[in-house]
Amino acid sequence: MHVITTTSELAAACARLGAHPYVAVDTEFLREDTYWPKLCLVQLAGPEDAMIVDPLAKGIDLAPLYGLMANTAVVKVFHAGRQDIEIFHAQADIIPQPMFDTQVAAMVCGFGESVSYGNLVKRIVDVDVDKSSRFTDWSRRPLSPAQLTYALGDVTHLRDVYHHLSADLAASERHGWLQEEMAVLTDPRTYRVQPEDAWRRLKLRVKNRKALAVLVELAGWRETQAQSQDVPRARVLRDEALYDIANRMPTEVGQLGELRTLSDGFARSSRAKDIVLAVRRALERDPKTLPPLPRNAPLSAEAGALVDLLRVLLKSAAARHRVAPKLIADTEDLEIIATEADPDLAALKGWRLELFGADALRLKRGEIALATKNGEVVPVLLRDFAKV
Repeated sequence: MHVITTTSELAAACARLGAHPYVAVDTEFLREDTYWPKLCLVQLAGPEDAMIVDPLAKGIDLAPLYGLMANTAVVKVFHAGRQDIEIFHAQADIIPQPMFDTQVAAMVCGFGESVSYGNLVKRIVDVDVDKSSRFTDWSRRPLSPAQLTYALGDVTHLRDVYHHLSADLAASERHGWLQEEMAVLTDPRTYRVQPEDAWRRLKLRVKNRKALAVLVELAGWRETQAQSQDVPRARVLRDEALYDIANRMPTEVGQLGELRTLSDGFARSSRAKDIVLAVRRALERDPKTLPPLPRNAPLSAEAGALVDLLRVLLKSAAARHRVAPKLIADTEDLEIIATEADPDLAALKGWRLELFGADALRLKRGEIALATKNGEVVPVLLRDFAKV
């Protein structure tokens, strides 16, 4: 199998692909030992041909590839493409557009929640995807023919999946739904990790607002260190240690030696002083600049019962309209609908409002009930309930 290893070959291939309406894209990368993903392989497939690009080939310039990704006349087709897109954003500061994610499209078309590529190919193309090379170290050279064949299969079958889902979306007039979901994937903010926002990736397992201040400060410090050194966050400081330091709030280096989540001798490391300084900064921070602590109070019995009814309503709406429930709302959304007077949620806007949100609010207000009709759960106006 021929692999593209030169800039001239890549430019010619991207010119051919750029003349077609779409290109299927996948990448292989490593990030076990780095903060930024290391691009190791790029697979591309148009309607007529498919190819593999070796980004690690000596002297190759990926500018033609990035030009293809930025070509707005060509739809870029991914499956669960968030990490692939992150690579293009990190390496070339571009978001491939327009974009079609087959995992998201499959949810819109009723194939279930977060369906895997292998399952989708099996259900649509009736082909079993070979998984024998899934744990390959893609940075090693040379790659075997079997490994390259496995990699190329990630885009050759993707073409057929794309055609099927596109036709399904057109028939059901749901392309607009998909575009709403693509908004997150095409937003550069999705891939831009600012140190001051690093705490958002963490569970707020802290006891009070002072501990929260320390967690926010430490998470930002860790993110800066990981980015500058290009190492995984855990290589700088593990999450468990972050929570421990946040709740214990050590202001002297020696106090770090008392924490069980830190290794022996950590208090003597170069990072120990930085951590203590971060704790001190956090304790001096204005509490008004901190995010609110999550509410941990249990739902009332009445609210819990309403959430149960909303969950039934959600499942019935999702089944009736052949769309994954997760795409409409999640458990947190249901709890917010049940407990807040004027909730501001995606589940209560756009197509979700039509499918589920409007009935959810009517159910909350006591205007409708749930009944079974011909084996299907349906919402019924209370004045019509006796007729069901």
